Amino acid sequence: MFFFVSIILAVSFAARPETVQPPPGQALPVLSPAQPPAPSPRLDPAKGDQNSRYTLGPQDQLKITVFDEPDLSNIYRIDSDGFITFPMINKVAASGITPTELQDRIRGMLASGFIRNPQVRVEVEGYKSQSIIVSGEVRTPGKIMMTGAMTLVEALAAAGSPTSAASNEISVSRQKRAANGTVPDENDVDIIRVNLKDLQMGRAGRDLQLQDGDLINIPKALTFFITGQIRNSGALVWDSAMTVQQAIALAGGLTDRGSNRRIKADRIMPDGKVKEVSLQLEDKVHANDTIKIGNKIF
Repeated sequence: MFFFVSIILAVSFAARPETVQPPPGQALPVLSPAQPPAPSPRLDPAKGDQNSRYTLGPQDQLKITVFDEPDLSNIYRIDSDGFITFPMINKVAASGITPTELQDRIRGMLASGFIRNPQVRVEVEGYKSQSIIVSGEVRTPGKIMMTGAMTLVEALAAAGSPTSAASNEISVSRQKRAANGTVPDENDVDIIRVNLKDLQMGRAGRDLQLQDGDLINIPKALTFFITGQIRNSGALVWDSAMTVQQAIALAGGLTDRGSNRRIKADRIMPDGKVKEVSLQLEDKVHANDTIKIGNKIF
């Protein structure tokens, strides 16, 4: 029994930390407890991606929060020169970068001799600096302010979506800019073309990010005319990939007397003259064609 008690006592003394006695005449140093890490900014998930993509510009209104520093947390507006005036650090360049990048910039400047381990959050309260224009066959054409990073799909939705007379081809005209953001030549633009059907089906263009000054145009659709032994003769919207067989189906199909072997079209030729051509079902329809469906031969 005495043997087991001795082992327990030995283990207990070994587990105790060694107490360091101070030299004569000196007190033990007072150690402050470890400081807990400052809380990280909690960003709204809906705004997180927007913070990483939207480019700030003059007149944008920002909500800047410095945690545990109420005197610094406020609403700030980007001046026409691209700067904000911030307490302690004075002028901070804000134009041309994302809110996330500005957040890191302010954090770094505050940490340089002002605040230990500052935690900063930057959110856009009012979007004033950037806009796009949507024109053509949409329900509400005009200028649209960019409320954060905006895609082509979002811009069309903001413009009321395309009308029934809209073409399947959307064009986005984008001004070419130098690395510093200036415009060397106002007439130098890039044209991005997106098929409306592909966009609606999610096959293309859904990830196209718009930029300040982009001009989106949806022209009126080109048409063709179909007549003769067809159920619904008249003008129809043309598609560049449309075949004669698809055009017949779009017009409701042939009548009982219609022939799919006696098809002709009056077509405008490159020289501007109109010429009658014979068509097969697999041939492509041209814009402004007048397709004539003939009778069966009994």
